[in-house]
Amino acid sequence: MTLAEAGDVPGVLQALGELGAEQRAAQLPELDARYEELGFPGWLELTVEQRVALAGARLGCQPTSEAAARHLHHGGRYVPPNDDWMVDVVELFPVAWRAELVARLDEQVRERSGSQRLHLVVDHIVRTTGCPMPESDYFLSGWLSSHHRATSEGVLERLREDPLAPKLLPLVLERSSLPFTPQLLSALCAFAAEGTVDRAALVRRTFAIVADAHPTAALPYWQAVPLTGDEHARTAPERTALAEKLLTRLLGDGAPRTVTPVMTLLRALALTPAEQAPFLRDHVALLDLSSPVAAYGQEVLRELDEAGLLEEDVLSEACERVLLRPEKKLVRAQLSWLDRVARREPARAGRISVCAALAFGHPDVSVQERALTLVARHLKNAGDPVRARLRTAAAASLGPALAARAAQLLGAEAPGAGHATGAERVTEAEVLPHLPGLRPVPGPVGTAVEVAQELAVVLADDDVVAFERALDGLVRQARLDRAALSRALEPVMRRAPGVHRDCGQSDLYDVAAAVRGDEPRRLYGRPHRRVSHGEAISPPGKLLMARLIEALDVIESGAQPFLLALPTHVTGAVDAGVLVERVAELERARVEPAPVDLAQALLRVTLTSDERVLRAAGGLRSEAGRRLARWLREGGLPHQDSTPEKWPVADPTDAPPGLWEPVSPGPDHGVPLPPVAAAVCGTYERGRSPGGGYSLYDAYAAPYWVAQLPHHRDEVAAYAKSCVDGRMLALLAEAGGPAGYALHWQIACRLGEDRDSAVDALLVLAAQGQLDGRLLAGQLQALIRNRSSSPKRVVDALRTAAGTGAYATVWSVLEAALPALLRGTPVREAGAFLALAVECASRSAAEGPIPEVEVVAARTGSSQTVKHARLLRDVLR
Repeated sequence: MTLAEAGDVPGVLQALGELGAEQRAAQLPELDARYEELGFPGWLELTVEQRVALAGARLGCQPTSEAAARHLHHGGRYVPPNDDWMVDVVELFPVAWRAELVARLDEQVRERSGSQRLHLVVDHIVRTTGCPMPESDYFLSGWLSSHHRATSEGVLERLREDPLAPKLLPLVLERSSLPFTPQLLSALCAFAAEGTVDRAALVRRTFAIVADAHPTAALPYWQAVPLTGDEHARTAPERTALAEKLLTRLLGDGAPRTVTPVMTLLRALALTPAEQAPFLRDHVALLDLSSPVAAYGQEVLRELDEAGLLEEDVLSEACERVLLRPEKKLVRAQLSWLDRVARREPARAGRISVCAALAFGHPDVSVQERALTLVARHLKNAGDPVRARLRTAAAASLGPALAARAAQLLGAEAPGAGHATGAERVTEAEVLPHLPGLRPVPGPVGTAVEVAQELAVVLADDDVVAFERALDGLVRQARLDRAALSRALEPVMRRAPGVHRDCGQSDLYDVAAAVRGDEPRRLYGRPHRRVSHGEAISPPGKLLMARLIEALDVIESGAQPFLLALPTHVTGAVDAGVLVERVAELERARVEPAPVDLAQALLRVTLTSDERVLRAAGGLRSEAGRRLARWLREGGLPHQDSTPEKWPVADPTDAPPGLWEPVSPGPDHGVPLPPVAAAVCGTYERGRSPGGGYSLYDAYAAPYWVAQLPHHRDEVAAYAKSCVDGRMLALLAEAGGPAGYALHWQIACRLGEDRDSAVDALLVLAAQGQLDGRLLAGQLQALIRNRSSSPKRVVDALRTAAGTGAYATVWSVLEAALPALLRGTPVREAGAFLALAVECASRSAAEGPIPEVEVVAARTGSSQTVKHARLLRDVLR
């Protein structure tokens, strides 16, 4: 005990060697008592030497090998971090004792699994005494783990050097519970070739592992044991069963990272066409799923067709499922497949041509052209009845750009082909969104419950109309019955919104909490209330915060019965007649409106030429009334140009590559507004911070930014720059005021990022008559050539816009953009831009050559860019 307490490990080992069995056993009770007395906290306080000395002493004082086995198995909750101490102790005992210890440990772990560390001492005893290695799963697993931590070559080398390997490796293959790695399987392949292990058993084990593993994990195991040709044939049932499970998983579709491992493993199984045939309908169903999955289904069906195992009706069904999909790669592969079938079996050319004609209805003109080329190649073998069906399909589906060629090929004039022979061009009607006009806002809230409902909407959705109605409702209802308002708000106040760095509409929660007398929200453990702390970053946020603080002052004073800035339209605009009446009502009540509320109302009021409204405004006598009358008479807030310096205004398509961000609103123009309101439109110089000023990254562009300046959308777009998201872009498009450089720039940027919102905004501007095609084209080509926008995403977005029927609108953009996109070395996706231009120009009866298109069309070669340039050239002649 003294030596153990001192941490004298050599002394403990020497004493154990000198003492007899009875003397050692006599020391054990005291050692066990000390161990229990220590507990885990006391054990942690010992030095490493003290831990090793105490653990070694307890093991060495066990009276028998059976007792030592029990002790090693479960007699110590706390043990030293290394295992050399066990080896040093057992070396003090005779060979027979050590061999008996191994046998007893094997019995212990068969009854109840123990620490994997036991394998280390057992492995040492087996190698130094020559006693048999235990064959239980526990010790086999430990033996394997000692060889796992290496590459495939390293595992093979280590196993070859291990004298136990020839005996244990066959046992390993028989035990299904033992852990395997791909490196171990690869090493076992080499041993199988040498005859050490049974190759058939190895293959069976591989199949068992792959069947139970996720496809991602299973693939390395499958690749570790390549099947021979004979094994591939013999394991057909097993491979087919695996494929069935994987196909079931694949039919569930999913993201590429989910389905790619499944398809990779299916390909690795290398099912023959005959083995794939029972899963024919599954592979047909794959054609309707995501593009990678559909491509795999198409690949297998093509193999079945080449093996003569696919009926003609199934091929026709596959064409119906694939040829109108938007993914051109899939469609091109399907047309290539049809071409090979028609070349291989000319007798099927008629049906193949009819199938290919399905692609006449594809939205991409390059696909239509490929399908028409395929039909032309095999038409001589098709027959007259098929020719008639093809004429019908061409007349119904082919775009005007290919109509003349189809008419010449199929023996009758197709609609839209007349201009090739001098007839009058036909322009398709332009389809643009219907503009419903300004949507009105419901009147002021009438009850406390309605205020609570609007506040709940604000906290959940950041809705502008709900915010304005709730803010006005708090002012109105607090004046009428504050106690009833507090009770109605109680359910909404149970969950506080998150705290943003900038002020947001959800901070209306703080006004409601102050009305109720609730404790402030807590931020970082401290009380936080926006309306008392006055924290905001962006100028729009500061104006919103000033309105919240002012509204609370109005509520506390009870002087003003309602707010002037409550919008009458969803854009945030206030009708001039309504605002005049509100100011007149405050005059009659002898109430001077709160200054920030009045400023926000002036920024929102819709200018009017209605003499009745102007006369009513001129009759107002209060200071607020005279300001309103002057504002309406002088035209309100002036509009500011957001065009950046050096932008080629005369011809935007000459703009060199660059980001070309819009210019933010400029300095003071003498507009009579409080500074906090003037800041949102840039009418006075913002204060500079030590770091260089206000950063957009410290704030978030929110819908209320647009509602603060509902008639100056271009200024808001210029101010927000890259903070604009899809929701805000939609609000900007619907708001009032000129659509200048900044709003077009926002659309140009979003076309390469958020297709749906950008296309909607583009079409709304076109419907308003505010879209400048050349300006947008200049911005797009500058962004694309600067690699700030993806050309593929841009052309996909423009194709989506054209697909709604706005062919002339999209052509106005493409016509201006193509010269810059084709000049010198054409940009990536130039062929796609040209293909879309062919479609739009032909449907809008455009004419007039574009020199850059003529240059590309005159080049040799058959690339998509050159082919579509020739088509466009012909359409424009």
